[in-house]
Amino acid sequence: MIIAFVICNFNTIIAQIDSSDWINNYPDACTVVTVGKKASFDGSVMNSHTDDSHRTRSEILIEPSKKHSKGDKVDMFKRVSTDEYAMPSYKDIKIGEIPNIDETNGFINSAYPSMNTRQLAIGESTFGGRKELQSDSGLIDCQRLAMLILQRCSTARQAIKMAGELTKKYGWNDGGECLSISDPKEVWHFEIVGPGKGKLGSVWVAQRVPDDQISVNANASRIAEIDLSKPDYFITSENIYEVALENSWWDGNKSTFKFCYAYAPETRNSLASRRREWRVLSLAAPSLNLDPNDKDYPFSVKPDSLITLQKMVNIFKDYYEGTPFDMVKNITVFDKDGKKIISPMANPFMPYDMYPLFNINGGWNELGERTIARWYTMYGTILQSRDWLPDEIGGVLWLAMDNIATSIYIPVYCNVTDLPEPYKTPGRVNGYTMKSAWWAFNRLGTLTAQRWGDMRHDVDKVWLPMQKDLFNNQLKIEQQAVEIKTGTKRIEFLTNYTIQWGNKVVQQAWDLGDFLWTKYDEKF
Repeated sequence: MIIAFVICNFNTIIAQIDSSDWINNYPDACTVVTVGKKASFDGSVMNSHTDDSHRTRSEILIEPSKKHSKGDKVDMFKRVSTDEYAMPSYKDIKIGEIPNIDETNGFINSAYPSMNTRQLAIGESTFGGRKELQSDSGLIDCQRLAMLILQRCSTARQAIKMAGELTKKYGWNDGGECLSISDPKEVWHFEIVGPGKGKLGSVWVAQRVPDDQISVNANASRIAEIDLSKPDYFITSENIYEVALENSWWDGNKSTFKFCYAYAPETRNSLASRRREWRVLSLAAPSLNLDPNDKDYPFSVKPDSLITLQKMVNIFKDYYEGTPFDMVKNITVFDKDGKKIISPMANPFMPYDMYPLFNINGGWNELGERTIARWYTMYGTILQSRDWLPDEIGGVLWLAMDNIATSIYIPVYCNVTDLPEPYKTPGRVNGYTMKSAWWAFNRLGTLTAQRWGDMRHDVDKVWLPMQKDLFNNQLKIEQQAVEIKTGTKRIEFLTNYTIQWGNKVVQQAWDLGDFLWTKYDEKF
């Protein structure tokens, strides 16, 4: 009786979760983790991003460096949701243009452009901010700003300065965004909001992550107190106090000013954000014993041990296992004689949207909080920048498609000239295709979610050793690249390495999906 009630109640929840209205309107909600060079295992500066939105494009492209003629312009677009394609997507509507520069850097053109040929890297996390700050008068949104930064800059500080100048002149037309901007020496969080309805410009603040620390952004403004006497750690727009004072969002006492509470106070109340902040910082520094129900965590913390690539992978695969917020826990029920038993369900379904069943609420929407790993992730990146290596070797973007918990990261060096064909093939606008890397991993992730308690172990048995091999082989491959004296030959070598591994893991994803169909055919 009770078992039937639990299952019935669960099915009701799943029906609600699967409603097309909810899926189509769920906000983009990405996670960023950043690591200073003295906090990482090898001295690299690390950045990252999960593109948690199934509306963004799946294809990853390489944009080469280009020379431009005097008078050339760069088109600016506004991104809008559309259902005119095979699947819910975005389309760009041109709203204007700005002058180009003489020569632009090449870059890896993911949905949110992520790394250029100079090892400059970007992650992104939306926090929204006050609705009255949104302005439609400007030309620059988050994706365009990331592109302009990578095309025109070589350091994080140069990027922050240019972002401020461009958005002041041409206007920011997006909601509140955090861009994590890193180069081979340092990493900063750049938080930006609009200037207000009908106004041109922007309001922004940038805070540097100390070299020996790790930080996170999880869809909430994180920069609080600022100290402009420390320009190595804080940079702001000229109007940062003015706009807050004009709107009575601050009392005028600089000792009490906190950017996040002046410009995006509602995000500090989101459990969906705060719980991820707690989890990332706690996984890095468990000795701090941070309270999972707290609100204002430190901007950054010193990790208990140096952060490795595998540690970054584990953070992004996390679903709170072993905590009170575990998404994989069993369901306790009683049989007809009152004997306590553990349901064999063991959360066989998607582990990331189970909170309503356990009455855990709060977050961006009525369904409550969320884990770091998500079923609707389009792709994830872990970005390394290293100042002791030439740019073509020092900058590497580790790329995973779809749900990070059922995927694997391949290395894409920042000067590669091409990618495996499946990674360049669109996955959503034309619908299902076996030519797309995203569909290979999306199919695998969707299958695994049907019996998560069992299937995730089958998936890990394949991906974990392959991921370990990739990380262990990194030094060997890069040493071989260093020994190649000709720059073009070195880039060709690394491009071939990326293509080799990309094709290998895509085929493995298809094979692994077939294996799951076969093994569990009679158990669905």
